[in-house]
Amino acid sequence: MNGGARIAGTPASRSSEMLLLFSLSGETFGITVSNVSEVLDPIPPTEIPNADPFAAAVVNVRGAIVPLIDIRRRLRIRVTTEDGDTRIVVLDLPIGGVPTKIAMIADAVTKVIETDLGALEPIPELGARWPKKFVEGVARHDGDLVVLLDPQTLFDPDEPTAPDMQETTT
Repeated sequence: MNGGARIAGTPASRSSEMLLLFSLSGETFGITVSNVSEVLDPIPPTEIPNADPFAAAVVNVRGAIVPLIDIRRRLRIRVTTEDGDTRIVVLDLPIGGVPTKIAMIADAVTKVIETDLGALEPIPELGARWPKKFVEGVARHDGDLVVLLDPQTLFDPDEPTAPDMQETTT
């Protein structure tokens, strides 16, 4: 697994999965490629009055109206403004047992890697910045940490959203 994600000192396992890596406020996150429909340049959103800040807008993705999710609000990460690397990741997920198309904002989409899901480490109890229920585990890739997100809990509309974080520029 030359250059692939693997926890140092652990043997490779048969439970490998392809991950899409993306960044949010300088942190690297991953989501399984099997959930990803497409990656798009930013699309002009339509704001929804009185909507939850977690899903405050929709976008038109090839004729389908899709909720635009800013997962930074769930992960308690400071919201930043878009730049030239910002992308929209369109996902196909079962939400409440119903196949659902969701679009999420990423500061940048970096690459696709293969990782060993059996070698994921749990997020540490002390010093964890993100709510543990949204994280499947942590892996290493090229010396960096990759936080693998759990799409079932992360995109659950019944999960409470963290208080609004102030917007910053990067």
